[in-house]
Amino acid sequence: MKKYKASRVSEGNKLFPSQLIIDKDGVTIKNPSLFSGEETTIPYSRISSVNIDCPFIGYSTIIIGTTGESVVTIHGFLKSEVKEMKSLILEKIGSSL
Repeated sequence: MKKYKASRVSEGNKLFPSQLIIDKDGVTIKNPSLFSGEETTIPYSRISSVNIDCPFIGYSTIIIGTTGESVVTIHGFLKSEVKEMKSLILEKIGSSL
């Protein structure tokens, strides 16, 4: 299991930074908040695409597309982290086929 936490200084993550967890079952995205939180798990079999947005200056974003045609976007990671996330997810998708 590999866990990534968005930077607190990135947009939208000041008090409660988002987390992305890659484990044997799929990718889990946690968006905590003061009174509640949102947690989404996407099994590898439902991931159709993984894209990253790495600006020259600022924090990077990972975009995960699913077979249900929804898109999950998580912002606030270092460039090296999103590249590692993409690589791990694509590796897991390839091994689950």
